[in-house]
Amino acid sequence: MPHLALYTFGVLKTPLADPAPLTREFYDIGEAVYRKISQHPGYLAHAEAADGDRGALFEADWGAWGEFAVPTWYGKGRTAETTALAATLSVWTDLRPAFDAIYTGLHREALNRRYDWFERTGHPSYVFWWVSNGVIPTWQDGVSRLEHLHEHGSAPHAFTFHHSFTPEGTPTRIKGIGPNSDQIR
Repeated sequence: MPHLALYTFGVLKTPLADPAPLTREFYDIGEAVYRKISQHPGYLAHAEAADGDRGALFEADWGAWGEFAVPTWYGKGRTAETTALAATLSVWTDLRPAFDAIYTGLHREALNRRYDWFERTGHPSYVFWWVSNGVIPTWQDGVSRLEHLHEHGSAPHAFTFHHSFTPEGTPTRIKGIGPNSDQIR
């Protein structure tokens, strides 16, 4: 059975290494969100650096997740001191568990604060696509899909909660997910 890959990307207002309270707050809540998400039903895995260092994204060894990559529109730093981004790459059993994990609890609280921490770039901040069971998506896969979504909109190749697709490529609408949902706005 196919699994759902999710890539998220955001440009932070300040580098992760910035000692400002707002940056520290984002980093601290990120740790707690990761712990909660990893316990959520339907969550399968997420990219982690082999050495566990989240501050050295570009230099880290990501193993089977591939070399760390970012969209072409990211124009800030690439060193541990200057990196001003947050990116995740994860695998889920299906859309519903991913939706429930993202739009409830601690992650929902963090989403409500996203504009405190992230710049508004005019680009999508996440993308989904289906992968065969046992396939580990790479960072470059996520970047390519996010850029495709930005250029062409939702399609079976790269889609959002609002306009999602089944593994077979058929448009789907899950209750509480979609353009008419008051849960996503």
